[in-house]
Order: sequence, then C-alpha cells, then structure tokens
Amino acid sequence: MPPPASLPYGTNLVGLPTGLIASVGFNDEPAPLHISGVREMNDPLFEMLAKAEDLADASDAFLKYMVAVYGLDFAQRSDDGGAGIRRPFRSSFLRLLIGWGYDSSSPEAAVLKGWVESRFGLLPGFHRQPIGTVGDIAFLGYVEERMASGFHTNSIFSQLDLLYEYVQWVLANLVYPEESHVRLYRGVDGFHEHHVVRRFDRRHFILRLNSLSSFTTDRWVADCFGHTILTVDVPLPKILFANTLLAFFPLRSEREFWVIGGDYRVSVERD
Repeated sequence: MPPPASLPYGTNLVGLPTGLIASVGFNDEPAPLHISGVREMNDPLFEMLAKAEDLADASDAFLKYMVAVYGLDFAQRSDDGGAGIRRPFRSSFLRLLIGWGYDSSSPEAAVLKGWVESRFGLLPGFHRQPIGTVGDIAFLGYVEERMASGFHTNSIFSQLDLLYEYVQWVLANLVYPEESHVRLYRGVDGFHEHHVVRRFDRRHFILRLNSLSSFTTDRWVADCFGHTILTVDVPLPKILFANTLLAFFPLRSEREFWVIGGDYRVSVERD
C-alpha cells in the first residue's frame, strides 16, 4: 500500500498554498493563519475577548458567545429535570472534542479531521488504519464517518472555525504572547499513524504527522501512551485546541493539545 505521503493536498480557506502550510519550512518559521471571514463576521466575540483580563475571562466570553449564536446547551440534556419541557439536541464542537478525547479514530474524530481537510487542505494519513490513497477502503471508511449527518447540524464546521480563531487569539495574547512555538510531547508505540519523510540519525527525523494528532505539554503524560516519545516544537498557528484553554472543558488532566498535521522536525526517545 502506498504510504500516507502519496495523498494529494486539497484546497483550503486560509489563503496560503496547502503544500506550504504542510511543509517543514512553514513549521520552522510560521506565519499567522486565519480562516477566511471568521473574525470579520464575528466582531462581537473579539470585542469581548479584547476586554478579557485573563484566560478565565476569555473562556467565559467564548462560552457566552457560542451559547448565544448557536443555542448550545453544554449539558446536552433531553429534558429540564422533570418540568416536562423537551430540549432539542444541538450538535456542538464540545461533543466532537470529548469524542476525540476518548478515541482519536472515533466518528467524532473523523468530523474533526474533515474540518482540517476542509479548512487547511490536509487529508488524513490514518483513521482506524493507515490510509494510502483516496481509493483505499480505509479512506472511504473515513469519508463515511466524516459525513455522518448526526454531526453536521447546527453549522458544526462554523463552530470549529470560531474555536480555532478563539484559540489563536488566546495563545497569541494571553498564553504565549512572546512565543512562536510550544514544545509538545507524544507517546507512541510505532509510526503507523505517521510517515517518516527523512531520517537524519537514530533520534532526529522529519515526520509527516497525521492531519490531526494529540500531544501534551507534560512529558510524563506522554510516557503513559507509548515507549517512544516524540518531541516537537509546534508553531502556534498549527494548534486547533488545547484542553486548558476552556474552563468548562471536562477532560483537562492530560494537558492535551490538538495539533494540525504536516512535516515536522521530531526528536525521538525510546525507553
């Protein structure tokens, strides 16, 4: 089966060639990325964020804006606790993130990878199993899950657009205002989810990461997930989400970052 490197690039909504976004050169020296029209169409959110004194204020502003615009009920309850009022289910970005937190090859994860494909032009190289070409059974399975109608209600991709722009704002203004990269770690037991582009020596590689992958700022946490530790300096524009950036996010203990794929310089340590 051809390696994931054979997958073609798609179009994107961030205004740079997809091949550049995916390149090791971009990941070494990144430029800001913004999804076309999102900030311009959501001025009230960024006016609220500009008044935030800390991350807690910013998180609260984002929550209130998403509830107002998309009618989200993050409790996802089917009733009001006995009053007899039925609440309609509304698909939310939070449901997708929680689904990813439990399984990065889940149907929810397929929708997140589909958003990366749509906005950044990066196709996945792994979903449940390695994907070699767009004709693979593995790719067709990914597409089927990505397009599941139960997730594509309530403008779910637009919700993810706002999540990405919120994350970019708080990273640049509150969390890492003087930094271009953050050092992250990933524990693996093999490279089946990624593709080795170049090997410099036993410890240093250029690795093509899957279109979306989980990392952590805590090396000890990475140790819990595999005997091989990948260390990567990830550019801030390639971060979709970090679970410490929303005070109401329920899965926060692993200090997880969702990293958008491409070719990265990686240091490898094996136990």
